[in-house]
Amino acid sequence: MEKVIFLDRDGTINVEKHYLYKKDDFEFLPRVFDGLKLLQNMRFKLIIITNQSGIARGYYTEDDYRQLSDWMLAQLTLQGIIIDALYYCPHHPEAKILKYRIDCDCRKPKLGLYELASKDFDVDFSKSFAIGDKIRDCVICEVTACRGFLIGNNEETEVIEQVQKGMKHNVEYAIDLYAAAKKIVTMI
Repeated sequence: MEKVIFLDRDGTINVEKHYLYKKDDFEFLPRVFDGLKLLQNMRFKLIIITNQSGIARGYYTEDDYRQLSDWMLAQLTLQGIIIDALYYCPHHPEAKILKYRIDCDCRKPKLGLYELASKDFDVDFSKSFAIGDKIRDCVICEVTACRGFLIGNNEETEVIEQVQKGMKHNVEYAIDLYAAAKKIVTMI
């Protein structure tokens, strides 16, 4: 069984920008390379799971998304970082483009892409973590032994609110991906 880091993309690996699809607009967040290297050195599989409703809304195509993803993966490879898999959901229930207008099982906070990754990688959830900038990025922590980190400038408040509401997410706060990786190292 594999230990995995489930990563969101926008707001976790790169600066959140409105429906990002151009490499000229792509900007890696500070300390992302260091955090990913640390996790990779701990022999975690690195898996990105991302909602891409901009496809369904007609802002960009799946080809646009793939081109940006290929570019991003190449930039990470230049830093010595290998992403083991990238899963995305192009759907939205109110999509402008009809073929993407479905209430799918793959759009976070639903678990379809996590389930697919689990089958593809035989994931050991008790040794795995989810890192994202929104609570939906850590939804897998609600139903498995996976632990999570919500990152970002204002996300500590969301973690506290979720705990106060009695949510069962096994989620902590970290300022960024590197800080989450440093905490993960101490938890193993």
